[in-house]
Amino acid sequence: MRGYVPVDPQTSVSSYQYAVVFVPKRSRGRFPFNSVTIKESAELAVEHSDTEKKLYAAQVIGPSKSSEGQSIFYLSKWLEDNDL
Repeated sequence: MRGYVPVDPQTSVSSYQYAVVFVPKRSRGRFPFNSVTIKESAELAVEHSDTEKKLYAAQVIGPSKSSEGQSIFYLSKWLEDNDL
C-alpha cells in the first residue's frame, strides 16, 4: 500500500484495527477519520455492519496523516461473516 505509515511494533502510532467503515463503494483503499468507527473485535465490526446503510466491516491500518494533513485509515481487508 503506497503512502501509508507502516505498523510500528514499538509504538501505537499506526496499528491494525477492526472497524465499521461508512463508504459509498467498497472500491476505495483509504478512508477519512470521520467515516471509520473502531470496534474491539472483528466479530463486533461484522455485527455492526449494515450494507443497506453503506456500513462495512473491515480491518484497517491507521490512523495516519495524508499529504493534505488529514487523518486517514487504510484498508487492510474487508471482513465478512465467513472470515470469523
